[in-house]
Amino acid sequence: MLFETVGRIELTDEEFRLLASFIYDHAGLYFDEASKFLLESRLQNRLKDHHFDSFLKYYHYLLYHQDRTSELNTMIDIVTTNETYFYREKNQLDAFAEEILPELAQRNAGKKRLRIWSAGCSTGEEPYTLAILCSESGLFDGAWEVDIIGTDISQRVLRTARKSVFSQSSFRATEENALQRYFSRTEDGKYALDESIRNMVHFGHLNLMDEKMMGLIRECDIIMCRNVIIYFDKNAKARVVNSFFRKLVPGGFLLMGHSESLMNITTVFKLKHLTKVMVYQKPGDVQK
Repeated sequence: MLFETVGRIELTDEEFRLLASFIYDHAGLYFDEASKFLLESRLQNRLKDHHFDSFLKYYHYLLYHQDRTSELNTMIDIVTTNETYFYREKNQLDAFAEEILPELAQRNAGKKRLRIWSAGCSTGEEPYTLAILCSESGLFDGAWEVDIIGTDISQRVLRTARKSVFSQSSFRATEENALQRYFSRTEDGKYALDESIRNMVHFGHLNLMDEKMMGLIRECDIIMCRNVIIYFDKNAKARVVNSFFRKLVPGGFLLMGHSESLMNITTVFKLKHLTKVMVYQKPGDVQK
């Protein structure tokens, strides 16, 4: 029965197990019992928008309705957290600019190509920051091909990323000179990214659990995936990280969040100690 709902709709234990399993199978996102209230709260408005009086009916909608793909994308947008800003985790970005980029510039001098993948890029601040650092380094001027791709499972955040117009909250770690150099104020008080930086980054919709779509990603010199796999369980983490391993060139780097570790997940990477941080590197013969 369809009708206007009033008040809060309770998520039963069985409904939670069904929805949590469905989300995990689709996106690898793991919701344990402690996350039941979070899932119930975030999806309340979706039930009300569809005039459902139970989560079971919403679950069946996701399974069988002709618009289930669109609704699934909307649901993923709602249940995921997309917290990001420019120049996030400064120590790691310093290592990226001062140690990793010079090493790769020397290593790739013959082919003059650099590929960087920001996996779980949210609204784009991360890959745009990497583009700014690549540009400022001066290492890739001239005939170099610098290819930076940002991917995310959320279509909503990708739309924001492509617009490349940001509010003040995106600049909590941005120095004033960088703000003035790379952004211009819009009429509504926001900040539009300079076209030269914007053109260095391309965005695509990607579910990291979709092995077919992952196959479309070309080999990369650097993969940055920060504060993404914390939402996965151990099996999903291993699956995604091993995909990253296959996508990196020998000697390529995997950069993760400061609180993330591959301990007890995989041993295929070696840990490389840089001046300020530690990063993961794919072993093997490095082609000059």
